[in-house]
Amino acid sequence: MAHRICVARIGAAHGVRGEVKLWSFTEDPAAVATYGPLETQDGAQRFEIEALRPAKDHFVARIAGVGDRDAAEKLRNLELFIPRARLPTIDDADTFYHADLIGLSVVTPDGTQVGTVRALHNFGAGDIIEIVPVGSGDLLVLPFNETTVPTIDLVAKQIVVVPPVETE
Repeated sequence: MAHRICVARIGAAHGVRGEVKLWSFTEDPAAVATYGPLETQDGAQRFEIEALRPAKDHFVARIAGVGDRDAAEKLRNLELFIPRARLPTIDDADTFYHADLIGLSVVTPDGTQVGTVRALHNFGAGDIIEIVPVGSGDLLVLPFNETTVPTIDLVAKQIVVVPPVETE
């Protein structure tokens, strides 16, 4: 199965005609309607966005084949995916899709193996990278910036991190 990227999540029904609240996870939130059919993670169901309009902190979407509130409610909390290959190419060498970094090997500048990238998050104060350490131990969470992560090599499937200096 092709690698899938979560690009949106359906929320509650909106109104009585089958519209749903939709949260987009794409850089340009409205672009979610241009990626073609959206699918469930396993690819078993496909959804076409017929119309999309902005609301306060989300969109209101009309999904093909969803004609009433009951049908819309059955889609609540459904995450929508597209195959990774359908995302636009990034021309900027310093810009990456988070999904392309998950699973990369993490090393220090001297080549010491640290672990594997588990996730990237942004809770409002900037991106952070979550690393599963080699062996056992607590997850390592570091700022995801040029100082802490000076090198990302997608070809070598590796990133270099500069761990913070511990003070006593």
